[in-house]
Amino acid sequence: MLHTPLAEQMRPKSFDEIVGQERLFGKNGVLRRMCESGRLTNMIFYGPPGTGKTTAAALIAGYSDMKFCRLNATTASLSDVKEVLSSTATLFGNHGILLYIDEIQYFNRKQQQALLEYIEDGRVTLVASTTENPHFYIYNALISRSTLFEFKPVGAADISKALERALDYLNRLTDSRKTAADGVLRLIAETASGDVRRALMIFENAYYNAGDEITEDDAVAFDGGIRNYSDDSHFDLMSALQKSVRGSDPDAAVFYLCRLLAAGELLAACRRLQVMASEDVGLAYPLAAAVTRACCESAIELGMPEARIPLSHAAILLATAPKSNSAEIASATAMADVEAGLGMIPPAALRSPLFKGYKYPHDYPGHYVRQQYLPDDIKDKVYYKYGPNKTEQAAAAYAAAVGSLKKDANPEKNDT
Repeated sequence: MLHTPLAEQMRPKSFDEIVGQERLFGKNGVLRRMCESGRLTNMIFYGPPGTGKTTAAALIAGYSDMKFCRLNATTASLSDVKEVLSSTATLFGNHGILLYIDEIQYFNRKQQQALLEYIEDGRVTLVASTTENPHFYIYNALISRSTLFEFKPVGAADISKALERALDYLNRLTDSRKTAADGVLRLIAETASGDVRRALMIFENAYYNAGDEITEDDAVAFDGGIRNYSDDSHFDLMSALQKSVRGSDPDAAVFYLCRLLAAGELLAACRRLQVMASEDVGLAYPLAAAVTRACCESAIELGMPEARIPLSHAAILLATAPKSNSAEIASATAMADVEAGLGMIPPAALRSPLFKGYKYPHDYPGHYVRQQYLPDDIKDKVYYKYGPNKTEQAAAAYAAAVGSLKKDANPEKNDT
C-alpha cells in the first residue's frame, strides 16, 4: 500500500501555514507581497533542506495564471528542459510558463544556458531552488537575471508549532486521542536542526510507535539518539570556533569545527572561516584568506565526510597564524563615517572626466607623490593603523621610506 509521508500530507496550502521564514512569507514578507501584487520575477531559493523552498514554489504558482511546470535537476535531462521550453509556443503557454527547477545545482552549464533566452524575454519565469551556495553552483548569467532569496533553518519554536498541528492532524486521521509528554515536541524540533520535513518524519514514526502518550524514548528510537542542537547551539558553537581561532588554540578550533560539521553546518562553517581569515588573521598573514577560500571551495565540492579535511586545514592554519584585526578596525571606523554622511565629495583630482590636478604616482621617485585622496571634511582622518607584526611593519617601513606614512598611523615595531 502506497504511503504518503506526513510532511507531504501537511504541506502548507497558504502562506499563513508556513512555519518560519517570516521575513519572506509573514504579513509583510517580501515574497508574499510580490505574489499579492501579481508581478513575479525570476527567483532562486537557497538554503538547507526542509525549510520551505518547494512549498513556496507551489504556492507562488497558485498566484499566477501561468502554466506551472516542475523539473528535478537530479533526474531531468537537457531534452526535458527543451520540451518544457517548446511549450511556450503553444496555446497552453500563451500566458507564459512558471518553471520550477528543484536542486538546480545538478544542472550543468549547458542545461542552465538553455534557459537564458526564455527568461530574458519573459516567456519563462524561473523559480529554482538549491541547498548549495548559488554563487558556487549556478551560472552567473542566471544569477544576474534572478533575485536570490535565502531560506534559513527554521527555529525550534516554529517547528514545535508544526508538530502540534501534526499531532492534531494524526489524531483526527486515526480517530485517536494521543498526547505528547512535556518537552517531547520541543525535543524533536531541536533534533531536526532547522529541517521541518525531518521533524515531521521523526514525529510520524514516534506517533505510530507510541501508546497513548508519545515519550522521549519514542522519539529517540527514530533518530538514533537525540542531538541537542538548537538555534542557541548554532550561535554558541560559531562563537566558540571563532574565539578559539582568535585565541590561537588549534585543538579547540578543530573540535568546534567538527561539532558544527556533525550538526550539518558545512556552509555556515565555510562562511565563518572566511570571515575569520580577514577579521582575525588579516594583514598579519594576508595569504590566509586565499588558502581558506580554497579550502572552503574544496570542502563544498567534496561534501561530507571528506569536507572535514580541507576545513580542518583552514581552521588549524588560522589558529596558528599571527593575528591582526587592523583591517577590521579600519573598515568599521570608515563605515561609521560613511553612515554619518561624511566624505560625500571626493577631491576634484580624483573625479572624472578631467581629473584636474591629479598627479600620476608612477612618474615620481619611489612611485609616490603626496596629494590629497580623502574628501575635504575628513582629509586628516586615519582609519588604518599598522599592526605590530612583521608583515604590517614591513608595509609601514615602506610607507615611511616613500613618505606616505601618516603621523597618526602609529606603527608599532615588533621584531618577533
